Amino acid sequence: MKELVKKIFSGSDKQQELFNLLKGADSNDNIITHGLAGSSKAFLFASVFMQEKLLSCLLFPDKESASYFYDDLINILGNEYVLLYPSAYKRSVEYLKTDRTNIILKTEVLNKLKTGRKPYIIITYPGAVIEKVVETRELKKNTLELSVGEKLSMDFVIEVLNEYGFVHEDFVYEPGTFSVRVSIIDVFSFSNELPYRIDFFGDEVETIRSFDPNTQLSNDKFKKISLVPNIHEHLQEQEKVSFFSFINKNCKIWIDQPEMVIDKFNKTWDAAIIRFSETIELDSEDDEICIIDPEKSLLSPKEFDKEIHNFQIIEFAHRSVFNAQKEIKFNFEPQPAFNKQFDILIDNIKTNYEEQFETFILSNSEKQIQRLKDIFSDKGEEVEFKPILKTVQKGFVDSDSRTCVYTDHQIFERYHRYKTKAVARKEAIKMQELTSLRPGDYVVHIDNGIGRFGGLQKINNDGRVQEVVSIIYDNNDILFVNIHSLHRISKYRDKDGEPPKIHRLGSGHWKRLKEKTKKNIQDIAKDLILLYAKRREQKGYAFTPDSYLQHELESSFMYEDTPDQSKTNDLIKADMESEMPMDRLVCGDVGFGKTELAIRAAFKAVCDSKQVAVLVPTTILALQHYQTFKERLQGMPVTVSYISRLKTTKEIKSSLEKLKTGKLDILIGTHRLVNKDVQFKDLGLLIIDEEQKFGVAMKEKLKQLKVNVDTLTLTATPIPRTLQFSLMGARDLSVITTPPPNRQPIITELHSFNNEIIKEAIYYEVGRNGQVFFINNRIQNIHEVEVLVNKLCPEVKTVVAHGQMEGAKLEKIILEFMRGDYDVLISTSIIENGVDIPNANTIIINNANNFGLSDLHQLRGRVGRSNKKAFCYLLAPPLSVLTPEARRRLKAIEEFSELGSGINIALQDLDIRGAGNILGSEQSGFIADIGFETYNKILNEAIQELKEGEFKSIFDESEKDPKTDSGFIPAKDCLIETDLEIMFPDYYITNTSERIRLYKELDEVKSYAELDRFREMVIDRFGDIPEEAEKLFDIIKLKWMSINLGFQKIIIRNNIFIGFFPLNQQSSYYSSKMFSSILMYMQQNPKDVLIKEHKEKLSLRLLKADSLEKISAYLMKIT
Repeated sequence: MKELVKKIFSGSDKQQELFNLLKGADSNDNIITHGLAGSSKAFLFASVFMQEKLLSCLLFPDKESASYFYDDLINILGNEYVLLYPSAYKRSVEYLKTDRTNIILKTEVLNKLKTGRKPYIIITYPGAVIEKVVETRELKKNTLELSVGEKLSMDFVIEVLNEYGFVHEDFVYEPGTFSVRVSIIDVFSFSNELPYRIDFFGDEVETIRSFDPNTQLSNDKFKKISLVPNIHEHLQEQEKVSFFSFINKNCKIWIDQPEMVIDKFNKTWDAAIIRFSETIELDSEDDEICIIDPEKSLLSPKEFDKEIHNFQIIEFAHRSVFNAQKEIKFNFEPQPAFNKQFDILIDNIKTNYEEQFETFILSNSEKQIQRLKDIFSDKGEEVEFKPILKTVQKGFVDSDSRTCVYTDHQIFERYHRYKTKAVARKEAIKMQELTSLRPGDYVVHIDNGIGRFGGLQKINNDGRVQEVVSIIYDNNDILFVNIHSLHRISKYRDKDGEPPKIHRLGSGHWKRLKEKTKKNIQDIAKDLILLYAKRREQKGYAFTPDSYLQHELESSFMYEDTPDQSKTNDLIKADMESEMPMDRLVCGDVGFGKTELAIRAAFKAVCDSKQVAVLVPTTILALQHYQTFKERLQGMPVTVSYISRLKTTKEIKSSLEKLKTGKLDILIGTHRLVNKDVQFKDLGLLIIDEEQKFGVAMKEKLKQLKVNVDTLTLTATPIPRTLQFSLMGARDLSVITTPPPNRQPIITELHSFNNEIIKEAIYYEVGRNGQVFFINNRIQNIHEVEVLVNKLCPEVKTVVAHGQMEGAKLEKIILEFMRGDYDVLISTSIIENGVDIPNANTIIINNANNFGLSDLHQLRGRVGRSNKKAFCYLLAPPLSVLTPEARRRLKAIEEFSELGSGINIALQDLDIRGAGNILGSEQSGFIADIGFETYNKILNEAIQELKEGEFKSIFDESEKDPKTDSGFIPAKDCLIETDLEIMFPDYYITNTSERIRLYKELDEVKSYAELDRFREMVIDRFGDIPEEAEKLFDIIKLKWMSINLGFQKIIIRNNIFIGFFPLNQQSSYYSSKMFSSILMYMQQNPKDVLIKEHKEKLSLRLLKADSLEKISAYLMKIT
């Protein structure tokens, strides 16, 4: 990229003139530059900085334009000098909500400027520079510098952290917290995006590393660090100064669109003044609310004007605001608009070549560049261009240097997303929180049923202390579970959250329930496998490989394909190109690109002169799919139509006539499609959207239609991961879990009910010709909400929709909204599923605290479906009056504004709903009886048994276990009883729930490599491992050896080892090579090993077993 900058500006007199004005005797003269287009401003600035590194501050009208420029400069210059200086507030200072991520980035910039060692490039905007900051000396006074090898005690560091207002926690996840473990202090300073781990050796700092708060694992090493508190809150009372007093007077101030910058500054100041006068009524218990006095804490427009005139100013503008004495006019033009028409692009690049212009195409993705090359070669064209694997926001053409810089996202009309520094943060609801066990939780023991978790307990075993888990059953019976058997316990999960029935220990009820569930699951699995087998015997149509038109269609997709999408796309094509009829189910969250895959498959079928039927559950969805298909296939040789009750009989008749004669390629419709009068000339592909929403009779009709036609089914209901694996053999399943990479995150904000917010949100959206969803789930007062909206925004057209309306009326309203007849749709959550209106990009959810996390997630998924920025406003009572659960839910949805981000793991009820949809709704009853995890375990067992038994012939050789060569498949588990002291001592890991989690994790480790990684993680987090904890690792290895030897249970007591062989005397194990080699070893070493039978139980004894090392050595010899 730097080479490209040099190419454009190396012979430029204008660039040299600008540089001389910045460096020469007239370096106080203000300058105005114009004639710059696209990202040429970033290239021009980079060229000056590459000539001489000058301290610079660049001011943009808003955070978005500043962030794009920051991203451009990082791609051109790298990240050594470039800094983004944000506002400390979430939205703007007038809303008073601070953002810890922004405070960290802001503190980091101030901390770097304080040293003044480097000529930094600071990129900022009015909302950030309006905020005054603490003086340099105050920042220095509140900074603790630490270096490796420095002599100072842990107690001193802890004392300073307490003084700075850091909070002591068990583990560090959030900025402003610290924790202490043996010789380690973890601390999350406000001067770095990641927390630090400081390891002491006595009173000396031995190592300093950063670590990831989510995995708690170390990353990079540091020689020196600064620990800074939250200066925004901790030093709230201190005297504040302008941000400009932090920068050297030689700093150059570059201002983009100065009129807009000043206007934005004035508006922010005015809004803050008004807001401050209203804060008397404000609920300030919200920990993010920070009430400030603008007079003390903000820079007034007058002060800003005075401060800015102390520097040399360079304006990017057509008209000077700061009395520029010098003017420089460049000759750049924006990248031409190609509208995804590759013929125009090819002609343009050829013309460039003839006129001796060099064309560069910038892209972040090698795949995209390859795609362009493929399109050019498919069209039989030789096109000269130079690819660069980095990109900027907008391309440009420079006539002076005869250079064209094009970006792939503009060619393909995609949204380009900027990247700014990410601050590590705790996932709002972590997987481990959901699965971690707390005393009182309901748990399921696979052999004993449902009980309550009693926590960790120490018990005395022959004078030795051991740690066990207790489960309390009916009649207060207690079961102690060995820490090596924690995989047999799972947290009870059911979607309704109803407390389950607790079982009695030793009663046969649990066993019968398990058997009943297993039989039921096997019946379902049998049907699935039989369908699969039947399909394998059928012969369908094998489609031909992709044509160049297919490449062109795929390249014009607005978003970059995600890995999941690419993989699914390839699998669909492979299915279509094979002779066996396709039956693939594609699952993916709202907005993850399932429809795009369906369009590509449909187009592939049409390219082979086949027809396509697209079946959808509702009339509205039929119209939506019709519009989407039509838009995506525009300019392609394809005819698309739809039939539904919105069309006249005459129109339907005409479509059916065309279908019969083959003049219509793709037909979209509801259940009307399976009527007898719908006759295809040559149906090649059936696409079914949300199959679970169709009735039983409809599904039967579909089965007849599907026999040897390729079928693609789409569903937005997530399929739980564990279920995916089980179903792999019975159905071709593709899961799309990653969102489109360039899709904008939906800006999500949590507010108390506030007329101003509602008014501003609606006017902003309608002002950019967009539409708004206003969700109000109470039908009783929904019309009052409409009255309020009309009062706040009188010119805006509103309409009400809810589920108690008759179908035809509701449909009419939604269709009119889709057509753009209304600006605001005030409705209940009926829009949660299936309504896709790309023009609606703001959603306001009233009383958001009354919705479940998954509902909020689905509702928010209705917006942000185009490349416009989308907004979601959650209106709820003040946080202080909400339940902790509701507060946590709202925080989670607000923090995870990105699609498919950490929030997915919290959508557990969707997992269970998904299981019901795939395996039939009656399964929900079984899930409620035995819990979701146990249901999964039994499902896995059932399908495995069918694969190895009744349907062995159907499944490929590749699925067989390689260990079957020796005549038996080892059991997956081996019970352990021992009197050894084996545990993580309290002094080593003080937090009980963390100990349980680590025991559970260790119990689920499957390989030596995983075990080594686990061991390294424990040392990294807690320091050197004590002896009793080392034995935990030894016993795990011993367990694996015992499983391979065929033992189902081992006992290590009083220096004797006993391994129990399988109880079933008919087991194939007894005729296996493994058992033969054990017998042979015993005959050769009768003094060491003894095999005996007692009460029909066969066992092996090692007689010299006084340490785990010796036992391991013997077992190694036997194998």
